[in-house]
This record gives sequence, C-alpha cells and structure tokens, in this order.
Amino acid sequence: MITLDGSHCEGGGQIVRTALALSTILQKPFEITDIRKGRDKPGLKNQHLFCIKALEDLCNAKTEGAELGSTNLKYWPGKIKGHTISIDIGTAGSITLLLQSLLIPSILADSKVRLKITGGTDVSWSPQFDYLNNVILPHLKRYADIEAKLEKRGYYPKGQGKVDIKIKQKFTLDNIKKAPSIELTEQHNLIHIKGISHASLDLQKAQVAERQASSAKFTLNKLNCPVQIRTEYPDTLSTGSGITLWATFSKNPEDIDFNNPIIIGADILGERGKRSEEVGKEAADKLLKEIESKAPIDSNLADNLIPFLAIFGGKMRVSEITNHALTNIYACEQFLGKIFDVDKENLIIEAKLYK
Repeated sequence: MITLDGSHCEGGGQIVRTALALSTILQKPFEITDIRKGRDKPGLKNQHLFCIKALEDLCNAKTEGAELGSTNLKYWPGKIKGHTISIDIGTAGSITLLLQSLLIPSILADSKVRLKITGGTDVSWSPQFDYLNNVILPHLKRYADIEAKLEKRGYYPKGQGKVDIKIKQKFTLDNIKKAPSIELTEQHNLIHIKGISHASLDLQKAQVAERQASSAKFTLNKLNCPVQIRTEYPDTLSTGSGITLWATFSKNPEDIDFNNPIIIGADILGERGKRSEEVGKEAADKLLKEIESKAPIDSNLADNLIPFLAIFGGKMRVSEITNHALTNIYACEQFLGKIFDVDKENLIIEAKLYK
C-alpha cells in the first residue's frame, strides 16, 4: 500500500483529491496520514467525504477512516464502471474541487459517465464553474467528449447549485498508450477574450453584473483585441456575484487548434462591501498578468493539469510554479515514481511518459 504524507508542502486537501483520482485509475490502494495537519480544523472535510462517496459509487471503492475530521485514510479502489452518479454535497461545498477526484477516473472509464452534482458552483478557494467549463475542460477534450451544463448557480452559504456533466471516452485504461501528450510551451497570438459576469437576481437593480463586466472590459481595452463579456442574473438561494475571463491564443490566427487549445483564464468572486468595479478590474488585472507572462498555461490551470500531465506525459510552460502545483507533483510521484522535471528558472514542468 502506498503511503502519503498529508502534511507535505502546503499540506491541504489537494493531496487527498489527487491521490483518490490516481489510485482509482492505477488500481493502487493508498494510505494518507496527517491530513490537513497545519489547518485550523485538521482532517477530512465534507467535500473530501463526498469525493470518496462518489468514487465508492463509480468504482466500488472500500475505505477506512472516511469520517469528518479524520486525519488518516485508507483507500482500496475497485474497477471503474461507467454509469450515472448523483451527488448532493448539501451545502455550498465546491463542485469544481470535487471534480478533481472524479474527472480522471471518469475520462478513463469503460463506458459513458454522467455526473449530476448539487453544491457550490461559485465559491471561495476553488475555480468558478465558468473557469472549469471554458478554461480547464477545453484542455481535456483531447481525451474525452465532455459536455458540462450549468443548471443552477450556487453561492455561499446555501449553495444548491446544479451541474450536469456528460463524459464519453475517447480512450480507456486498455488503450491509454494511444492518447496524445500535453505539449504547451508557447503562447503565440492573442485572438480574443471572452467572459461571463454573473450576480444573483437580487443584485440586478444595482447592475452588479454589468458594472463588473464594464470595468473588466475597460481595463482589457489596452490589448486591442475583441473582448466580449456576457452578463447574467440567476435566481439563487444566496446572494453572490463573480466574473470569469478567458483569453484564446493560436499559432495561426486564422485557424484555432481546438484539439490542442491555448486558453488561459482568471476568475474573481464578489464580496460584501467590495465595489463591483473593483471586482471586474481585479479579474482583468489578473488575466493581464497571465497574458504578460507569455506562458500558455496560467497558474491555476497548471495546478489542475498536473495529474493529467502525469498520466499522459508532456511538457508545459506555466506563468508560476505554485505550492499547489508542487503538492500535486508530490502526490503523483508517490504513485508513479520520479517522473517530473521542474525547471523553476524557465517555469517548465515536464513529465516522462508514464504510458
């Protein structure tokens, strides 16, 4: 059984989520100790328990220590079987963080997987749904046909957002050697910027979504490229707002390669007492910083792609090598051995071909 130190590097829940995903597809059981040791409330959180519950459904996994606040967990994966899984986190627990444990096993399942998840779609310390759908998932569509539908937004604290994700495999564990590697080292030409600015229906009179969008667009106008930001006011149980921006690049401006996309993004949530114009400007400034890095992978995207790089191999240049990325690399190498080469000077992360 593989043993992981849950307090390694940043010592957060990322090690648990990544370990669950890789253990499931590699069919290697693991034990993790000192889970979230340095946090105010150590141990497993509800979101981790729902990851485990979903995987128990997807692959008939067995566990020990899967309890709220537990600092030790043992996990034995079973065979992945594609089917429909319904998960209700119950509160505003992050749907996008939950998916960090489920996407890789679902993409490499033996048949179609459908994930119907209820929880938080746009909450703190996690990617917003629009970042997932427009930045992360396009990079994964080389491995599966993925359709993600936002049925209802869910803000903190009540959540109750709904997401429906359908995954049709292009590769399985049996023919994984045919899957392409990730090769993204050049940003190339900026084609356009798009975005979604959203706010709960009770903020419509204050024009929060429009103000976020206008401020972001004003800041991005210096780039001299098309900028389109859509606004929306969903009917939600809790008050909230946010904005996600993404920039698309291409080696050939006339022909965007959607099989190997170059898309980077930035997202910001609104806060009580924070002007909508500040939220929009902060998101735009964040995206500008990523664009100016000349890297084809933004810092948050890098964190999310590390496990896929581990499985499919390849090389990517990132805007920043974060502690999240280093933590993810640690978790991956406990299962796969020393496969990563991290060039901190040139900000390049490379993974030897595991296949």
